[in-house]
Amino acid sequence: MRISFVKMHGLGNDFVVLDARERDLPPIGAAQARALADRRTGIGCDQLILLQPSDVADFRMRIFNADGSEVEACGNASRAVALLHREPARIETGGGVLSALPTQGGAAIDMGAPRFNWQAIPLAYAMDTLSMPVAWEGLESPVAVNVGNPHVVFFVPDSDSVRLDQIGPTIETDPLFPQRINVNVATVEDRNTIRLRVWERGSGLTRACGTGACATAVAAMRRGLTDRAVTVHLPGGPLRIEWGTDDAITMTGPAAESFRGTFEWGDYA
Repeated sequence: MRISFVKMHGLGNDFVVLDARERDLPPIGAAQARALADRRTGIGCDQLILLQPSDVADFRMRIFNADGSEVEACGNASRAVALLHREPARIETGGGVLSALPTQGGAAIDMGAPRFNWQAIPLAYAMDTLSMPVAWEGLESPVAVNVGNPHVVFFVPDSDSVRLDQIGPTIETDPLFPQRINVNVATVEDRNTIRLRVWERGSGLTRACGTGACATAVAAMRRGLTDRAVTVHLPGGPLRIEWGTDDAITMTGPAAESFRGTFEWGDYA
């Protein structure tokens, strides 16, 4: 059985998109996601995206990380599929229903309201999520926030100097985080500008993370470090993040289609 796919990316965070909205596909699980994501023997991607019909939105988006784990939300993928859909849409995800508005070369996504309660992150036990009394090798007092998926944000003098490839896996899998965690290290440049690097749960170092940008912006705003609209500069490029008075986060940025192709399902089953 030959399956069509679209390869896309948002600021270098790349996806293989499979569309099952009008054509049934075989069941997809962790093994298939890992095989397709492999950059040597598969198509290669940070996340495998599966589009399906939805009873509560225009369509459903399922997200599999490169390690095969299924996650609740992905901001960059939301922009990519909005670009693919070409029309305003409501997208059902494991983290809630998002609203997407295609723009020239990208999309604006209503990511909904952030959550800060320790049980909503979730954490293993109660603590202040605005300044967590924990530290890992010099990274200390992070902010925890759930924006459809869980994040911790560390504010540091120079995000580029942090050995995130070394400390990221340790924090991601710490028992404090029952569902693992996305790790963000950020430097506030001024009231409107943040530099950010992200260790993404299940994928590792990434050129861009949309939910990470949202989480980091909201964390900076909660601490009074920035205004309510900022530009977050990631290694792959900038995203515009606004936290409205209605509590909803709007993320605006580019997305692009790289190429299309087909593969034989049996090669990855």
